[in-house]
Amino acid sequence: MNIYGLDFTSAPSRKKPITCAVCAIKHNSLRLNECLKLSSFAEFEAFLRWDGPWLAALDFPFGQPRKLITSLGWHVLDKSGAYNTWEGYVAMISSMGKKPFEEALLRYCASRSVGDKHALRKTDVRAGARSPMMLHRVPVAKMFFQGASRLLASGVSILPCRPTNDSRKVVEGYPALVARRWIGKCSYKSDDRARQTADKVAARQRILGGLRSPQLLDTYGCRLEMTEAQADSFAQDATGDDLDALLCAVQAAWAYSQRDNGYGIPADCDRVEGWIVDPAMMNGTA
Repeated sequence: MNIYGLDFTSAPSRKKPITCAVCAIKHNSLRLNECLKLSSFAEFEAFLRWDGPWLAALDFPFGQPRKLITSLGWHVLDKSGAYNTWEGYVAMISSMGKKPFEEALLRYCASRSVGDKHALRKTDVRAGARSPMMLHRVPVAKMFFQGASRLLASGVSILPCRPTNDSRKVVEGYPALVARRWIGKCSYKSDDRARQTADKVAARQRILGGLRSPQLLDTYGCRLEMTEAQADSFAQDATGDDLDALLCAVQAAWAYSQRDNGYGIPADCDRVEGWIVDPAMMNGTA
């Protein structure tokens, strides 16, 4: 089974591409084959068209908080008359365009009191993740806008937001959840050269040590096969992009192992918001 993990960006380029960890799983062994660099959205869209079967975990929020959706009336109707669906509001946001979407978020934030400006999804609360409304610092709202609309247009099965019988399946990953198992909330990456320190190299090495230890099988149900050269390259990648893609692939592999159990997604989760896949999200230990 082909397994992919993608570290996403809202503005891919040759300097800062979308990174794709290309893996394969057989029994409980996850083999890292290579890391691809997708330097444009056209290349990302081409990836989504790859023949299945495959399962990929993508590092961006698939949905927005229900509180925001309801407040802005995005939950009402799509072109087919569907009510309160993920595809309904994602199609509407996509048709709005990037600038109007961002302006709508800014107006919402301006209308709310301090502490209530950036709503969270239920999955963000459990994962300790940022609000998918954020436009600055880590611009996850921009990632949502660019990513979710392309998922909808691609026809892939989007779990749990828009599940279909398509053999190409995507789940929402969050690499920080995997990393925290070995380094807590220590920082392990930076795009800023001044912050690319020896401590972060050591943190990446601890993460890689954990991924290559028996603990991965105990927690994520798979063993990782990667070469020493690959591990060294990932440790030296100060941006952490390759490592984040691999961490997403680990989450995708775990979701695949849970395919008879809803891919590790609770049956009662809010499909309008989406859900991050990770064993910690099942037992509340994130």
